[in-house]
Amino acid sequence: MSHVEVSTEGHILIIRINRAEKYNALSPDMYHDMGKALHQLNNDDNLRVAVLYAEGKHFTAGVELDKWAPIFGSGDAFPVAEGEVDPMGLTGERHSKPLIIAVQGYCFTWGVEILLNADIRVAASDTQFQMLEVQRGLYPCGGATLRLPRDAGWGNAMKVLFTGERWSAEDALRWGMVQEVVEPGQQLEAAMAIAQRIADNAPLAVKGLMKSARTGETAPREEAVAQMFEDLVPVMKSDDAAEGVQSFVERRQAVFKGR
Repeated sequence: MSHVEVSTEGHILIIRINRAEKYNALSPDMYHDMGKALHQLNNDDNLRVAVLYAEGKHFTAGVELDKWAPIFGSGDAFPVAEGEVDPMGLTGERHSKPLIIAVQGYCFTWGVEILLNADIRVAASDTQFQMLEVQRGLYPCGGATLRLPRDAGWGNAMKVLFTGERWSAEDALRWGMVQEVVEPGQQLEAAMAIAQRIADNAPLAVKGLMKSARTGETAPREEAVAQMFEDLVPVMKSDDAAEGVQSFVERRQAVFKGR
């Protein structure tokens, strides 16, 4: 039985983690199932955005460490198989369309790291974040050391990574690590509302925007600017761009087809 369930609602891919009886502890199989879901997101032209959430009181209490320890020790901590996209965004292809995450309760270890790989993050006000690795004899290897300093600030990140102490949804919002904090039970609804607003926009434009923003993170400025304008040309020649102009002239809501 898979503990990762995938469904669609219009142009939105919904990824549901459903192992609440085990506090949504991450197994290797669950990791690969999420990778398959993100591969579907990238390759299905009807899909424009994804929402990831977990059932139960808690998003996750962490990984099944006994199963993951040998994998971590192999030097290939998060191997990606054919037909998968790394949910941690560390190796190979990354998700190329927006990923929104909704979290609640415990959001520990891999929960924090997959959240940091998501593009928009919604947290219930009862969310508690924690990176426990240093208390278990290892250190985070799913991206927290690379992304948490960027998203939360160096001092904030180092304090929680070095000590393994918890921080709150309020802390995460203040640091800029999450974008919205809502009442418990409302996090999925809030994430879906954001996803729908994204799905209503021109998908080629959204995908191009995402590529440009990522290029700007790592490439020299001149290279990022040149790539931005190069990639804009086919977008401007698309039917959606023509529809955008026509809807502006006609003062109506645009209807985009993704071509």
